Amino acid sequence: MSGLFDQFKSWYEERHDYARAWKQRTGRPVVATMCTYTPEEILIAAGMLPVRVLGAHEPQNVTEPHIFGMFCPFCRDSLAQGLLGRYDYCEGVTLTQSCIQYRQTFNSWREHVETVKWDYYLPMPNEVQSKFAKLLHYSEVKKFRTFMEGVIGKPITDDELRRSTEVVNENRRLLMELYEYRKEANPRVTGVDALYASITAQFIDKEEHNRELKRVLAELPNQPNNRIEGVRFMTIGSENDDVSFMAMVESVGSTIVIDDQCSGTRNFWNEARIQDDPISTIADRYCERPACPTKDYPAHTRFDHVLKLAKDYNARAAVFLQQKFCDPH
Repeated sequence: MSGLFDQFKSWYEERHDYARAWKQRTGRPVVATMCTYTPEEILIAAGMLPVRVLGAHEPQNVTEPHIFGMFCPFCRDSLAQGLLGRYDYCEGVTLTQSCIQYRQTFNSWREHVETVKWDYYLPMPNEVQSKFAKLLHYSEVKKFRTFMEGVIGKPITDDELRRSTEVVNENRRLLMELYEYRKEANPRVTGVDALYASITAQFIDKEEHNRELKRVLAELPNQPNNRIEGVRFMTIGSENDDVSFMAMVESVGSTIVIDDQCSGTRNFWNEARIQDDPISTIADRYCERPACPTKDYPAHTRFDHVLKLAKDYNARAAVFLQQKFCDPH
């Protein structure tokens, strides 16, 4: 990893300190989001900082009374972080329809994490390929907007939604531009670099994150690409922010050049198509994004998408990062 990405690394390692400082500096609330399908544009327009719940990759012994031990490690680690008070700065918690195990994690979080003042479960069509899916999801995102207006005690205007969508779209574009460098021979952007940049977009103020991405992108053309790439890997699977594992892979003569994970490309790979109705703009985007397996049927679109990524980035091998007991993946 190059020093160019040190700010992203610092944000990742000190994410709780960052969120507390942001809350103190701005006087605005922080909300825990438990899935990347949550429309963060609504939360940003409401003046909040969306912070994705991540695990700590540490042993824990607090979740057993709440969820089964055969739930995946991410479920248990995410719940543990709430029960241990790591997210005590979050006033609310949200989840958009996910696997049944993570829904139970969310239920336990909202019932037993004492600092939570409000919560919201956002239903979403499983079958996003249905001709009815976008209309249904539109109605659910509209309800979410109304709920958030009740939380903040004032309307969320269409102009505020358009501005937040513009900021989030810019973040997606900048990350795509960064990922273009991973197509190079001997890429200047390693897999660890890219993970730090993509995962921090899920809990850092978007405008601040955009400024840092622009700084890095301005400097990248001047960086040498003399690191021998070795085997070009693709990572595929569920949520993964295990930096140590990815650094280990890249330390033995290889480079991770692309991923299909919600901690990476799935979260930013498509922009919101601007429409007259900002709710349609937001709702349609989440139906159109690269699908999580919980929403990838009846046709399995992920296969073609993953193959295209592998070809575009010249991946020569793949690492499947499978959470133990993960039903969808």
